[in-house]
Amino acid sequence: MKSILASNAKDRLFAVYPEETLAQLEEHAGLDRSAVLTNQNLEELRPMLADVEVIFSTWGMPVLTEEQIADYLPRLKEVYYSAGSVQAFARPFLARGIRVYSAWAANGVPVAEYAVSQILLANVGFYQAMRYQSAGRIEKARAYSRLFPGNYDVKIGILGAGMIGTMVIERLKKDYHVDVMVFDPFLPEEKAAALGVRKASLAEVFSECQTISNHIANNEQTVGMLNYESCFKYMKDNAAFINTGRGAQVVETDLVRVLREKPDVTAVLDVTWPEPPEPGHPFYDLPNVFLTPHIAGSTGNEVHRMSLYMLEEFRRIHSGQAPLYEVSADMLARMA
Repeated sequence: MKSILASNAKDRLFAVYPEETLAQLEEHAGLDRSAVLTNQNLEELRPMLADVEVIFSTWGMPVLTEEQIADYLPRLKEVYYSAGSVQAFARPFLARGIRVYSAWAANGVPVAEYAVSQILLANVGFYQAMRYQSAGRIEKARAYSRLFPGNYDVKIGILGAGMIGTMVIERLKKDYHVDVMVFDPFLPEEKAAALGVRKASLAEVFSECQTISNHIANNEQTVGMLNYESCFKYMKDNAAFINTGRGAQVVETDLVRVLREKPDVTAVLDVTWPEPPEPGHPFYDLPNVFLTPHIAGSTGNEVHRMSLYMLEEFRRIHSGQAPLYEVSADMLARMA
């Protein structure tokens, strides 16, 4: 068996695949480190690619057509993607019967950790209290923070109970005495019961919950689904909306509207659309908006976890075990 690395962003590739993982891939997957496949060197690598059966990649995965795959990679069987979403490249590979695996679970861990931490801070009024305190408005900061319920017997709303949403729910239910409401039309009643959550409509979640965290899958059907009429107008006093999902799911003019109407409401946005917001966007000036630069995801040493997941997936499959992280064409319709 022969395998190759593939990415148009070599610096990110070698950040994700540390030396110890590369050595393991050489030993167990026949990794050839003499070249990295990109969109620009297909012809140059043609002789080498003719024998490649496995690709290991990450962010910057080359986007190839079915015809290019057939022409340059005739023996390719498997793609292991050490990152999250495969939406940009997977379909032509799947159409040719090539199996695709993704480290979405590994990349989901830091997203869930980020979301849980922001939920906990929001429930004590951290964001605006910090802003008041930092401006020297000490009494205002104290009075504002006293309006919040803390993290006991509080209602938390989770939008989307896919893998990341489920990770968030499991962490909250394990460590905190909280009531979790979930909006997810695809969540089976049995899973809701197992997670200990209550299914609800968007309006119910936004009208009852202190803090709402978005983890809805990103696809054409979810663009703009979070708007004033569907949910934002129902937000409670002092409520918070946290978005680590996708910015395009939010009608941002509607979010701005409620933030102006209810200045005690807070938005914590790790994603926007476009990203970052364009110069002059109200998000930069509203005192109840807190922006972070898409840091809810693998960063620093955390990226090593993704390549380790794919190394373990390769070993699992080639020892005759069932895969854990295979992506199918049907899954793409509901995955981020």
